[in-house]
Amino acid sequence: MFSFCTDPSSLPQWQWFACYLTSATHLNFYHAFGVVLLLLAITAPAALAMGMAGALALRSRIPPLNWLGKGYVNIVRGVPDIVFFLFVPIALGQGIEWVLHQINCPDWDQPIRQGNDFIVCRDAKMPPVNSPRWVYDVYGFFMAVIAFALVFGAFVANTLYGAMRAVPQAQVETAEAYGMTQRQAFRRIILPQMWVYALPGLSNIWQILTKATPLLFLLGIQDIVYWARELGGQKTSLFTYPHPDWRVWYFLVLLCFYLTLTWASERAFARLNDKLSRGQATAAGERQRKAGS
Repeated sequence: MFSFCTDPSSLPQWQWFACYLTSATHLNFYHAFGVVLLLLAITAPAALAMGMAGALALRSRIPPLNWLGKGYVNIVRGVPDIVFFLFVPIALGQGIEWVLHQINCPDWDQPIRQGNDFIVCRDAKMPPVNSPRWVYDVYGFFMAVIAFALVFGAFVANTLYGAMRAVPQAQVETAEAYGMTQRQAFRRIILPQMWVYALPGLSNIWQILTKATPLLFLLGIQDIVYWARELGGQKTSLFTYPHPDWRVWYFLVLLCFYLTLTWASERAFARLNDKLSRGQATAAGERQRKAGS
């Protein structure tokens, strides 16, 4: 905030906008863009790890593990995403508090479930009672990351499983004929080649993940959609600079942000696809071979 921002009603237009765009609420708005990007940066590898575990479970010849993989993929894909986004943080949070309650309060003689209330002792509360505000924010953020990773990990698992099956079987059989074990053939033949088949599906999941980030608002995190609505509104208790309804301009900023993110993602995936297709027996790899000859 500039020093001349003491009385917004007496400021000329450019100073008014300078004060308006550097107010504390706008700084929260700018910070929310970082929150969205951080969520994507953490969730993407987490979902990829979940997806790889799910794909390996689907390929497993051990029945309980295979059933677990099929159950995870089919249940998450079949249930609406918003249900998981609301269910996972609540269930996981209460599960953590239940475990802490059993450890820290063995002498507790009251039922944990009392009607619609979930009541645990003070030492089992998460985050701990009297924690600073940022601890609550970080805790809620990582609950959101887990929810996003679980949901999108199921889609990634199905994509990776299909990509593993797309690798020509003749190459695997040849590797095994040369003495490789199944694990060696998977690690040296299937795993390096599967990514070129998985990349189109992973690109699609990434775009869907990007589109789903406004669901952070449902998880209690003040994301960019929340701030755009609050700051653009004509009447709000969060803002001391009165103005007409400017929501269309704020949502236009969000439109530009997401379109830019989509454009950058498409460019990045296109370059990655070119790199992975080099030397592969695919249509893209064949085009690269002919272009180089």
